[in-house]
Amino acid sequence: MKKQLDNISFEDILVDSDWCFKNARSVEQWTHGYHRYPAKFLPNLVKKLIEEYTKEDDLIADLFAGCGTTLVEAKIHGRKSIGVDINPVAELITKAKINPISPDKLEEWYNLIISSFDEFKIEDYRDSNVHERIDYWFTSENKAKIAFLYSKILAVRDGTIKDFLLVSLSHILKNCSRWLQSSTKPQIDPNKKISDPFAAFRLHTKQMLKKNTEFYSQLSKDRHLRTKCEIKLEDARRTSIKPNSVSAIITSPPYVTSYEYADIHQLTAYWYEYIKDLAKFRKNFIGTFYSLNQELGCDSVLASDIVNTLSSKDKRTAKEVANYFKDMNEVGNEMHRILKKDGYACLVIGNTTIKDVKIKSAEVFAEILNSLDFKIVKTIKRSIPNKLIPTIRDQNTGRFSKLESNNSKLVYPEEYILIAKKV
Repeated sequence: MKKQLDNISFEDILVDSDWCFKNARSVEQWTHGYHRYPAKFLPNLVKKLIEEYTKEDDLIADLFAGCGTTLVEAKIHGRKSIGVDINPVAELITKAKINPISPDKLEEWYNLIISSFDEFKIEDYRDSNVHERIDYWFTSENKAKIAFLYSKILAVRDGTIKDFLLVSLSHILKNCSRWLQSSTKPQIDPNKKISDPFAAFRLHTKQMLKKNTEFYSQLSKDRHLRTKCEIKLEDARRTSIKPNSVSAIITSPPYVTSYEYADIHQLTAYWYEYIKDLAKFRKNFIGTFYSLNQELGCDSVLASDIVNTLSSKDKRTAKEVANYFKDMNEVGNEMHRILKKDGYACLVIGNTTIKDVKIKSAEVFAEILNSLDFKIVKTIKRSIPNKLIPTIRDQNTGRFSKLESNNSKLVYPEEYILIAKKV
């Protein structure tokens, strides 16, 4: 039976300036800047949630771990943590970010890789057997240099150091390709000044070495180096986390039909052989345009109203949104399963508009949690700092676009933090 929260009107909630972090940069501290990642969770926001809703010895979970922001902040705070993500690129990035390495040992391996550049002969790597899409994105010279770098990194015996170097290589792939640098959409820039892989790898790895040293030193000082912190390649709807084991969930679910993470990370996925069929891979993600034909299945009156209104305008879009709400209902069930009694679920989620229909995702998820025996104890509204997530949507297609488009409309000016307790 579908339920509806009484007197719920999130639009009337005032923005709380304490949660806006207007001047905060998302990658300035610890290992947060290892790898570009769209819609990155703001570390300052996670830090504040950890400090207000968790305590020492708590286990924190993030079911949409992404690039590991929650896990990094949990470790620096001495909290045990576990994260899951369905994207193998996200898993790799997170593993590197949460496992600091002895700086001297890391520097030694870095120098070995850099010194090996003198061995490079383009004829040995020009015809490297990589997925056909690699030839679409890379010049033959850059393809050869990346293949050389990849082979050298794979020869590293220490798994943690190997992950660190693979993340650095992954980060520079976009810079060294024809991909339009300012775009999250896969499109070629014919006028791009493409970076040299060796120079880009040297520069970015040096920056990562510095941040690793800072992270390692702080964790050593606070005796948090061995604090349990792990990432699993799993679906948020069906995890292996033990029932009633988590004290707090801190996560940011994907927005309705937002980023296509499978497309964004395809360069790494192809190079590292994580995928062979991009279309098949896309269908695993929540909040994607590619997973269709499911009926609405969540306990929310508001969700039904939204889908019905959309259906009168565009049946395909209505199915996409219905599929999203169904998936999020499953996530809500999983949250309830893994949380301890009186444990907190802290969710950062925003509303949007598609085809002039307001998609009140925050309110819908609040109804879902209410139906699952959660109690919403606090709802916080915050304005979104620039460039953290896309803010322009084409009103006709529903896809994100540039501001100069005639059909463009600002979206996601604000988002909500739902604080729910399992009762």
